[in-house]
Amino acid sequence: VQLQASGGGLVQPGGSLRLSCVASGRPFGSYAMGWFRQAPGKERTFLAAIKFRGGDTKYEESVKGRFTISRDNAKNTVYLQMNSLRPEDTAVYYCAASSTMISSNLGSQFAYAYWGQGTQVTVSS
Repeated sequence: VQLQASGGGLVQPGGSLRLSCVASGRPFGSYAMGWFRQAPGKERTFLAAIKFRGGDTKYEESVKGRFTISRDNAKNTVYLQMNSLRPEDTAVYYCAASSTMISSNLGSQFAYAYWGQGTQVTVSS
């Protein structure tokens, strides 16, 4: 499956962005989808995941209540709505697809076989 992320940009602290990730190549509904980010000089970290039918989500603690993951299987798209953005949210954001059926695995980048190219998010005044 091929993934194309978009929606990044420059935003002021407290602002919002919505990232999108469009999938192609294989049935989108077969995959759990996740969002990760990587700041300069740091490791890639998990943010949020959503299972196949969208009813089961998982979030990293630091983004709970600020970020919301959702998916539209008819559009082969997963979204990450980011609110109350902070300078420390500055990073390259990646979407990824996983065929795992085990929810507890979705927080690990090693559960994801397919990755998008990343989209830059910069939070600065």
